[in-house]
Amino acid sequence: MGLFHKKQESYIGVDIGARGIKLVELRRTKSRPQLWTYGIAEENLDIHPTASDKPIEELLREPLPGSSLHHKPGDSGVPKLGPQENEFDEAKIDRYAFLLKELLKTARVRGRQAASSLPVSHVFHTIINLPKVPDKEIDGLVAAEVAKVLSEPIDTVQIVHQQVPLAENLSKQYIRLLVTAAPKQMVRFYSGIFQKAGLQLFELETEAFALARSLIGKDETLTMTVDIGADRTNFALIDKGLPMTQRSLHLGGQILDRLIADRLGVTVQEAAHIKHDVATVSEKSLIFDPFIRFLEPIAKEIQYHFDLYLSQSGNEGRRPEKIILTGGAALFPPIAGYLKQQFPVRVFIGDPWARVIYQEGLKPILHDIAPRMAVSIGLALRHF
Repeated sequence: MGLFHKKQESYIGVDIGARGIKLVELRRTKSRPQLWTYGIAEENLDIHPTASDKPIEELLREPLPGSSLHHKPGDSGVPKLGPQENEFDEAKIDRYAFLLKELLKTARVRGRQAASSLPVSHVFHTIINLPKVPDKEIDGLVAAEVAKVLSEPIDTVQIVHQQVPLAENLSKQYIRLLVTAAPKQMVRFYSGIFQKAGLQLFELETEAFALARSLIGKDETLTMTVDIGADRTNFALIDKGLPMTQRSLHLGGQILDRLIADRLGVTVQEAAHIKHDVATVSEKSLIFDPFIRFLEPIAKEIQYHFDLYLSQSGNEGRRPEKIILTGGAALFPPIAGYLKQQFPVRVFIGDPWARVIYQEGLKPILHDIAPRMAVSIGLALRHF
């Protein structure tokens, strides 16, 4: 569900994250997406609010503002969408634009139109049920419902919505809408980055939609995606290809690096290398205890999404079928191993390249970076 849209022929996906910028350019080959080029610009970016100087114990207890199905005024799950001081200033736009422009040159990107994603931590996402009303009344009713739970004035956010299919016995009386609201100032911030980098930003959507596209595709089963980034882990429950729940926890690879460093008495940099090196360790030799403070919040958040969504009208008796892991830290074996113990569903690391044609010789490289590229690939797949 994009905030604005224009059909075009070149397909570029740009993911701006805490550890840098990832991009993918796809071309259409016999109606299928083919990899044209890709690139990663490694740099620490303050795209998300950070708390890396806090003690590990505090970070592991502290879910930061995210978003979910239902909120009440004052609920900690309701994100504060208003910009913080200097969050979207010109200096930051210039810095991000320079990095993106250099990446475009290095990767030899040909296209000029791109799609990007908004961080879950900056977006409000909810499900709204309304009685059947004329289409012309829906926008006003949605705005009124969103205004009840946001702390910011409604005219400072951009709202989009789309209808979600309902069971036949309910659809005659009600409509269900998937609603996303993002700060207008943040939309302008992203537009400024792309404009100064020489790209036209034709689509802006939440990360969950991109992940559903690259990791799930046309599969309509109930699936949880867990995107473990550097600063945050984002959770989305996908039903029939749509992200029905979204939340973000301040729990990511950087915290995991610090846990490993503390446990082994090494530097954080050395811990990051160790985390990468053990990616091929057999599950039979996994030990969870040293990482339980990291693993338990992830499992509890997944269960929260399952319980919340399956308690809604029309979802009774349904069961999730898969948990798909992605993000740079997803390759750390104890994560998948622990979740397999906790949930009676299939748990695996997603392959965002599965729907893309590429040269066979690139397979080892692409496989290694796949978890980091899932969002950018999903954005590039937007119009296939």
